[in-house]
Amino acid sequence: MTILMSDLYGKQIITNSGKKIGLVEDIILDFESKTVSDLLLTKVDNMIRSQNTASILAKNSVKFSRVKSVSETIIVSATPSPS
Repeated sequence: MTILMSDLYGKQIITNSGKKIGLVEDIILDFESKTVSDLLLTKVDNMIRSQNTASILAKNSVKFSRVKSVSETIIVSATPSPS
């Protein structure tokens, strides 16, 4: 699936079971694989200034591998894929 990064910002993320997760506020890129790694529910600047960055990142991110479709909203699988 080819998607412009700019099209992801501000979109609502919803699970395929209908649960609203939040809005895309920022994106983490994997430059080695040239892919989107995670969609963030908060600005990365806000997380970096925190003392518990790893914990906040885990709570406020959605792995892009969970994305099933992108249109007016982003539909993701209801449960995270095993890593």
